[in-house]
Amino acid sequence: MEKKLTLTERGQADPYPDGINAVRNDAWEGQGQEKAGPITRMITKSSWKDPGPPPDGGLLGWTQAALNHLVIMNTWGFINSFGVFQTYYVTALTRPPSDISWVGSMQVFFLFFVGTFTGRLTDAGYFRPVFMLGSFLGVFGIFMASLSTTYWQLFLAQGVCMGLGNGCLFCPSLSLLSTYFSKKRGLALGIGAAGSATGGMIYPAMVQQLLPRVGFAWTMRSLGFIQLACLIVCNIGIKPRVPPRRTGALVDWKSFKELPYVLFAIGMFFVFWGVYFAFYYIGSFARSIIGVPYKESINLLIVLNGLGAIGRIIPGYVADRYWGPINTLTLFVFLTSTLVFCWIAVDSRGGLYGWAVIYGITGAAIQSMFPVALSSLTTDLQMAGTRMGMVFTIVSFAVLTGPPIAGQLIQKKDGEYQYAQIFAGSVMLVGGGLLTSARFAKSRKLKSKI
Repeated sequence: MEKKLTLTERGQADPYPDGINAVRNDAWEGQGQEKAGPITRMITKSSWKDPGPPPDGGLLGWTQAALNHLVIMNTWGFINSFGVFQTYYVTALTRPPSDISWVGSMQVFFLFFVGTFTGRLTDAGYFRPVFMLGSFLGVFGIFMASLSTTYWQLFLAQGVCMGLGNGCLFCPSLSLLSTYFSKKRGLALGIGAAGSATGGMIYPAMVQQLLPRVGFAWTMRSLGFIQLACLIVCNIGIKPRVPPRRTGALVDWKSFKELPYVLFAIGMFFVFWGVYFAFYYIGSFARSIIGVPYKESINLLIVLNGLGAIGRIIPGYVADRYWGPINTLTLFVFLTSTLVFCWIAVDSRGGLYGWAVIYGITGAAIQSMFPVALSSLTTDLQMAGTRMGMVFTIVSFAVLTGPPIAGQLIQKKDGEYQYAQIFAGSVMLVGGGLLTSARFAKSRKLKSKI
């Protein structure tokens, strides 16, 4: 029989228990021919007007970036906060770290996996119903998680339901934002991606303060009310810009004939196999290896996520102005891989805080630059959602299996983290090599802004 959560009611138990921690195509509708004698005339009608080039800013453009910030805050911001739940669930449910990490991994898996479907639906003009469905599933999932008392209930509510909701929110809003910008796309997407840092600070801090006062159930409901308010604003304010592409396959198989696109997709699979290891396990590492209390382990996660704001905005500006998105992304992949190997040598509280500061910046840069680099491989904006969703689906299997593999390696090493750290650093190093190949497949010129 599975053990129930110990903190569903106020004041029942120690809120910090000890233990293992863990612009073309069909843009115009209704085309037809009418014959009038010898004369044939074309009748064309559409509710869409030619949107012209991306505004690259302005009130509407930057408003969309701000709204995307709220979307990312309530999708990736919540996901990047899973470390606080990982540490708590391991003790409250008496399950091994690898079991608990499946909840967070399923959440990220579905966020990416449904990208193929939601991206194509967005291109076809169904952004609004997809986004509304995602809002409902995300909020419903977190409220159901507040009622959960067993592992399988949390798995379905927080892992599956919230994951599906996040998938209906993330890819559509991201592909839509990319249609508003051209020269400043990296900066705009960076502002949106900084929402991950905002959520990554707000949600762990709320859990830290509310859990000992009101218990698990009302802590989760409080997070749900924040998400509900933000998503209502986003549903009202986010607006599609380009005409829909009604016809076309769910998967654009021709894209896989483009060598840079294929190498990029495979490279990002390896990168995402390792990049979330730190976000999930830094809290449990701090407790079991360094010996810090649970409350301070949450502070480490807040530092890791908070410094991510720098890594999500500045690299986007640098990519727009100087290096290009793929060059910038590749550099940060190699830096992050090196940092994971350096993590093996960390054995003090001060060293771990210093490491978290640097990793928070470089790891966030990868998350931010990934969609920017991917969108740079797409010239037809009406294909942005489809091509983005295809790569999202590929990397979904990496984020699904990466943290549980790391958890198993920790168990194999009797609670030590070296094997897991070597795994995460190595797969990211392979990913960096493939991204380098993708960059030179696109242009062999060393100084090209790619």
